[in-house]
Amino acid sequence: MDILFVIIAFIAGVAISYVILRFHKNGIIKKAEEDGELIKKNKLLEAKEKFMAMKEEKEKNLRQQEQKLQQAYQRNKQHEQQLSSKQAELQKQQNELQQDRQQIEQKRNALNNRTEEVEKLQRQVLQRLEDVSGMSAEEAHKQLMESMKDEAKTSAMAYINDVMDEARMNATKEAKKIIIQSIQRLASETAVENAVSVFHIDNDEVKGRIIGREGRNIRTLEACTGVEIIVDDTPECITLSAFDPVRREIARLALHNLVQDGRIHPSRIEEVVAKVKKQVEDEIIEVGKRTTIDLGVHGLHPELVRMVGRMKYRSSYGQNLLMHARETANLCATMASELGLNAKSARRAGLLHDIGKVYDEDLEMPHALVGKNLCEKYGEKPDICNAVGAHHDEIEMTTPIAPIVQSCDAISGARPGARREIVEAYIKRLKDLEDLALSYPGVRKTYALQAGRELRVIVSADKISDKDSEVLSFDLANKIQNELTYPGQVRITVIRETRSISFAK
Repeated sequence: MDILFVIIAFIAGVAISYVILRFHKNGIIKKAEEDGELIKKNKLLEAKEKFMAMKEEKEKNLRQQEQKLQQAYQRNKQHEQQLSSKQAELQKQQNELQQDRQQIEQKRNALNNRTEEVEKLQRQVLQRLEDVSGMSAEEAHKQLMESMKDEAKTSAMAYINDVMDEARMNATKEAKKIIIQSIQRLASETAVENAVSVFHIDNDEVKGRIIGREGRNIRTLEACTGVEIIVDDTPECITLSAFDPVRREIARLALHNLVQDGRIHPSRIEEVVAKVKKQVEDEIIEVGKRTTIDLGVHGLHPELVRMVGRMKYRSSYGQNLLMHARETANLCATMASELGLNAKSARRAGLLHDIGKVYDEDLEMPHALVGKNLCEKYGEKPDICNAVGAHHDEIEMTTPIAPIVQSCDAISGARPGARREIVEAYIKRLKDLEDLALSYPGVRKTYALQAGRELRVIVSADKISDKDSEVLSFDLANKIQNELTYPGQVRITVIRETRSISFAK
């Protein structure tokens, strides 16, 4: 019974559950259908709104495109109007050009007719002239050309002579002006250096100490300095002889220190000479630096600065080389500024132009080329190297400052009192000038004046005419220039005099 009751209760529970589940399922389905209808309506509304938005956007784009098309249409219409106006203007210009062409053609025809008439009249006139003159037009033309040719040649020669005289006069005047201005703006001292230096002493007892036992002191001193020391009977002085001024200066200073110190023996001499050499070398460098600073020449290689300092102890024909270099540098700068050139480069080239004379090694080549090689070696510019190498015409001049350096070198060397000259050479130079002029026929007397810078030639009036005097002066100048050596320039004056003498009794 219990089992049956349980089964019946189970079946009843299942039935009740089925009924309840079926009822609940119907409610869920109904609710789901209601929710689906609601979602469907919402989706339809969203789709409709989206469709309306897309439609509005599309219509907006269409309106914008329509507006752009309208604007493009308006622009095209304006372009068409402009093209139409330009075409009308071009047509108008073509019509005017056609009219001008017709007018030009008419004028050309009229000009051709007038030319034919003129040629006809010209032929008639020529025919009448030929009938009157008795010669043809060709002959008259040749005769006229010959006369015009002679006249033109004479006029041209006269014009050429006038132009050459004027150019020569102006060139000489300007050159003298520049040189005189350059010289007047400078003042220089004259220094004369010899191959002998004299060392003064207080008494002759010092001579024995300098000579030393068996002459060992003087031999040591000569060996250390390379200077010949002459101790003779000349009172209170010792002679130092050497061609190198630096060595003479070292020997002089060493003697001075030894005499003042009183200790004179070989080891002390070697010590003092070594010390003095260092002192002189320092002084040389200091002189070089001071010179470059005074002249405003900067950036020189230290070796070139040392060589500039060595110029202080070197002379050329009696003229101190450093003073000559300074004077030439200042002259070059002045002359370059007068000519509108670079004054700094000219001053630099003028300072270095004789640098080859103080080179330590003795090379078998002119000092100008040695100086050029040194300038190239130590980094100087090509225009400076060319000016240094060409100031004695050893190489070709390729820069404007080269002739300036050459001229200023000659000015400084030829200045009165700058260099001494051996009397025999001076007399020989004057005699060579006079003999050269006397070798010409018709020359009676010659006189060399102003230290050989002027040559006066007196000729016979019956043998040489005035025109021959000019030729003689020109030939003498060329011959002197090519055959003789002379400082500066030589002026040749040919004098021709005719005298008529009568006596009243």
